[in-house]
Order: sequence, then structure tokens, then C-alpha cells
Amino acid sequence: MNVPRTEDDAYDRRSLHERIAADLRDDIMSGDLEPGANLPSTTHLKAQFDASSATVQKALQLLKEERLVVGRAGAAVTVREHRQQTMRPASFMAPAGPGERYRWLTEATKRGDRAHSELLEVTETTPPSDAAGALNLPDGGTALLRRQILLIDDEPVELVKSYYPLDIARSTALMERRRIKGGTPTLLAELGYPPRLSVDRVSARVPTQEQYEALRLPSNLPVLRTLRVVYSDGERPIEVTIMVKAGHLHELQYEFTPE
Repeated sequence: MNVPRTEDDAYDRRSLHERIAADLRDDIMSGDLEPGANLPSTTHLKAQFDASSATVQKALQLLKEERLVVGRAGAAVTVREHRQQTMRPASFMAPAGPGERYRWLTEATKRGDRAHSELLEVTETTPPSDAAGALNLPDGGTALLRRQILLIDDEPVELVKSYYPLDIARSTALMERRRIKGGTPTLLAELGYPPRLSVDRVSARVPTQEQYEALRLPSNLPVLRTLRVVYSDGERPIEVTIMVKAGHLHELQYEFTPE
């Protein structure tokens, strides 16, 4: 655990309960406090941080609101099971096989989770500048947007906005407000645009109001925003997706081999 700081520390403008929560959060996310483990007692935390009982309880309440720990009156506060998800983006890219579900759902099910998606919107719109640039759209150009929320055990975990060139999307199932069997990689491959290369740009940001509400975030903790550009043959961009997930509940795992 990090070296404790006191309320007299002028270099940290956070309140003491936020600092306590930050240190405990780091221990949870790094695995020092494993799922099911008890958090240090109130007595221990009071002594370690030179804090009052009320300040410690405020820190624990923050972690409860963030869905990292669970606790009830008279019992120890414990790290929540499945408190953090490790996402492996490379495993989601290949088209699903015949009869298979979308790979994001398949991967989540492998971990024993109940996963499903809800399609929120299908519309023609002007994408954000970075997405429009990736699709090589002219100024003010439009694309097809498919917006959905991905849920695990009925909790929202990722807000997804996928944009498609209109000349590819028109007169296809992409334009319909329904889920696509096998996911869009399967459909794009069937349309003659197999995904060949995926490029991710990941950044940490303060959530927008839309993200805050859709993901039921407890505070302004950073979100992870992934801008993914999928290319087909001839390096043609066929899909640009913006995926946003709670930073304190997710990590991304990428695997590389030496060139």
C-alpha cells in the first residue's frame, strides 16, 4: 500500500477520504486486495491515515458507489467479485462462425458472466472529427451510426458508437434497428469487406454527461475511450468505433510479438 498522507499535505488538494479511497482502489485494481478479500479494518485505516471514523467511512462509501467493494452494517467490507474486467480487444475482431454469437458476448460468457447488448439507436449522422477523419469523410459528411450499450450481469459496462460509410451500409442489415447475427464483422465480411487490420487509440478522459448517465458512473472518475478503425482490403476504412468504459472497472490487455 502507498505511504499514507495526512490532511496537512499541501501537495494534494484532495480531501483525506478521497486519498484513502484512492490508495485502496489502487490495491484492488493491482490485485493486492483480491476479490472476496476483507479491506483493512476501520481501526487500522484510522491509524494509518490519522483519520477519524467518519472520514474512513466516507472513503469506504466511495468505493461502494464505484461497485468495487460490498459491505453491510456490522460486517467487514470486502472486495467485490468480478470487480475488474480484463478486456482483450484482439479476441473480438474476427467474424463469428456460423451460428455463433457476437464475439464480445462469447468472450464475456467464457468468464462465467451473463452478457448481452442493447441497441439504442441507428441513424445517419455527422461523426466526431476524429471518427470522420478516420473514415475520410468531407467536412460535414455523414455516416451510419449504430449506438449500443453492452451489459454484464445487467450492469452497463461499455457504451459503443460504431460508424459506417453510407455506400457500404445502405440497403443492408446495418441500416435496420436490430441486432446483427454474429456481429458486424461477420456481416461486413459477407458484404465483401473482410476486416484485415484494426488500429486502436486509447485515452483516459473525464466522462461526458451522456457517458456518465449511460454507464451509471458514481463520480467523475476517468473513463477509457478507445477509437478503433477497422480496415479492409486496400486499406479501406470500413468501420470506426468509439468504445467508452469505466476506467476503474476495466483494463485492456494487448499482446505483441517482436517484429
